[in-house]
Amino acid sequence: MQKKYLIINTGSSSKKYSFYSGEEKIYSAHFEKEDGDFIVTETAEKIGKKKTAIDENRYINAIKFIVSSLIEIGLIKSKEDIDSVGIRIVAPGEYFLTNRLIDDEYLKLADSALEKVPLHLGPALSEIKKVREIFGEDKPIIGVSDSAFHATIPEQAKLYAIPIEDSRRFGIRRFGYHGISVQSVIGRTAGLLGRMPEKVIVCHLGGGASITAVKNGQSIDTSMGFTPLEGLVMATRVGDIDAGTVLYLSEKLNKNQKELEAYFNNNCGLLGLSGKSDDIRELLVNEKNGDLDSKLALQIYVNRIKQYIGRMAAVLGGVDLLIFAGTVGERSFIMRERICDNLKFLGIELDEEMNNKSEGVEAEIGKTGGGTQILIVKTDEMEEIAKETYRLSKDL
Repeated sequence: MQKKYLIINTGSSSKKYSFYSGEEKIYSAHFEKEDGDFIVTETAEKIGKKKTAIDENRYINAIKFIVSSLIEIGLIKSKEDIDSVGIRIVAPGEYFLTNRLIDDEYLKLADSALEKVPLHLGPALSEIKKVREIFGEDKPIIGVSDSAFHATIPEQAKLYAIPIEDSRRFGIRRFGYHGISVQSVIGRTAGLLGRMPEKVIVCHLGGGASITAVKNGQSIDTSMGFTPLEGLVMATRVGDIDAGTVLYLSEKLNKNQKELEAYFNNNCGLLGLSGKSDDIRELLVNEKNGDLDSKLALQIYVNRIKQYIGRMAAVLGGVDLLIFAGTVGERSFIMRERICDNLKFLGIELDEEMNNKSEGVEAEIGKTGGGTQILIVKTDEMEEIAKETYRLSKDL
């Protein structure tokens, strides 16, 4: 009989679950807020696609909802039918560069890492606690690292220019994130093209955003750093900022470390720049209606992406393939057009017609003869987490 796996991907404002029998996904559920209310959207062969309004308590205890739903649909008879659980882990530290079974040592180290990335690691640790409460401490839980794909980044690209003894003592380095997504995209691309180009730049553009340089299938540089705050302008995250500015803001805003961390994670990025919205779609409407701050926010967003594409091209020594992934990368032809504008010197030229009609689909959108291939590739983090969970737990 095939083993059954529950896959979990928690965010600060949403939760995703998938249920697998062997390597086949047979159920999924997405918990989120819609117009201020909590909802869950379930998908399975027996029920089709079903959207249900829920209260906050059911959102918090989503695992109980999932187990009950799986029993009701007939996919399991009891919670004991679930053999193991896989969960996405966002945490800095050498220990977390490896996908592994979550045990007491893992949880102890994760608790220590929590102070570094509370907004990203906190929801996952809460979910692990819920899993243990429902299934017991003996149920295998696999932690799938969002940084493991970036373990191949060389020393010169991962260290900051602080005293080396401090880097080593405190474990400060570029760990990179969105690794699960990039790995998914790279695997998908190899399947689509029947080969893997040598020099690839992956633009994962969603609420969080990053750019990764991939050479011969391995990550050699990425925009996110010690935490997911570094790099691109994101929906509400600040991205790159001068360290001196951080010190100055701390004094002027009279914020302590935790308050400043929340400020940089939740009040900055597109939301902070525009003063109105963190949603690209809304900002484009605002821009069209003459809102200058929304226009400026989009300009800064695009400019930072261009800067990082140039940086990654320099690190790679050129670029054979540019990939757009993530919600914005897949769905916004307008933002892809703005990002690729004036990058002809890198061989990056869009086919305008293909780009404009390709929204939410996988497609090749580069101009024929442009020199650099340009693809839209759909990422599937849940599938990637499932693969690792299957690999690591099949012999347990």
